[in-house]
Amino acid sequence: MSVPGPSSPVGALTRPPDSLEAGESAPGTYCRAGLSATSPDEGLIEDLTVEDKAVEQLAEGLLSHYLPDLQRSKQALQELTQNQVVLLDTLEQEISKFKECHSMLDINALFAEAKHYHAKLVNIRKEMLMLHEKTSKLKKRALKLQQKRQKEELEREQQREKEFEREKQLTARPAKRT
Repeated sequence: MSVPGPSSPVGALTRPPDSLEAGESAPGTYCRAGLSATSPDEGLIEDLTVEDKAVEQLAEGLLSHYLPDLQRSKQALQELTQNQVVLLDTLEQEISKFKECHSMLDINALFAEAKHYHAKLVNIRKEMLMLHEKTSKLKKRALKLQQKRQKEELEREQQREKEFEREKQLTARPAKRT
């Protein structure tokens, strides 16, 4: 890339390197790789001076080269984040469905238990009705037997009285003298 204008080309020194003192850099220039004039590599790499405009243009070029990729990456990350949010919502819904399913199993177990106890109650009710019928029959039978005994006792008593009367009549009585 070339720098327009009267400035010196990129990487060119604006004054001789020996005019700078040790550790000093020219205003508006940058030292490459952070080396100072007192570096042991002083003879290998010389300090380069770069103008602000060139740095600005290089920065713009660097940004124009990497910025579209970074923006695409940012967009892709946003899409991934949105997809992740959707997945988390879906997962929460599935978890709630799973919990509902468990609660349904609990409810089904309660209904099965209620059905079992209802059947027991129905059986107890049947037994109670059967026992009530038996006791009613036994009471009727007992009443009939009691009535029969009373009747028999009454008949016996009447029979005794008749026999007593008959014996009384059969007993010898002294005759009246006239």
